[in-house]
Amino acid sequence: MRNFPAALERLTEQFARLPGIGSKSAQRLAFHVLSLPDEQAEEFASAIVDAKKTVKTCPVCQNLTDQELCPICADPERDHSVICVVAEPKDVIAMERAREFGGVYHVLHGVISPLNHVGPDDIRIRELLLRVGQGDVQEIIMATNPDTEGEATAMYLSRLLRPMGVKVTRLAYGIPVGSQLEYADEVTLLRALEGRQEI
Repeated sequence: MRNFPAALERLTEQFARLPGIGSKSAQRLAFHVLSLPDEQAEEFASAIVDAKKTVKTCPVCQNLTDQELCPICADPERDHSVICVVAEPKDVIAMERAREFGGVYHVLHGVISPLNHVGPDDIRIRELLLRVGQGDVQEIIMATNPDTEGEATAMYLSRLLRPMGVKVTRLAYGIPVGSQLEYADEVTLLRALEGRQEI
């Protein structure tokens, strides 16, 4: 015997499919949606359907957009000779928040992860190689996460890109601002030492 109506259970199951949402959070979200006025619930459902229909990947950088080109690729003020390679579209948002990078991006939509059955052909590497092959790119900045998969992806890409005559760099690692040395692990300290700069 079910405790809740079938539609509520289906809604809960759909919320539970979202990343980072456990069964209790999914249940809370489902109950919240049911408590919304009809108009707000319809707006919520419409926003999901509209996003699925209109948001696509930019043909140049593979970032998400609802235009012909994403705003960054369409901006003539950006330096199109410098490409920052990131794993996910949310990483572009993080980089843009710093307001320091004036180049463009390439979104891989994942990283190489043999344990999760994700190989080089499963992410947007081919599109990056085509961009670089056009000859206008001078530097590729690898900005994948400093974990095993991110490092493997950066190393794989650098091996592919170096013969193409572009400079390949990696974001520096180190001690986060506001933290204390005693809490940093050995690898972070090693990377901080290796990436030190003159002041």
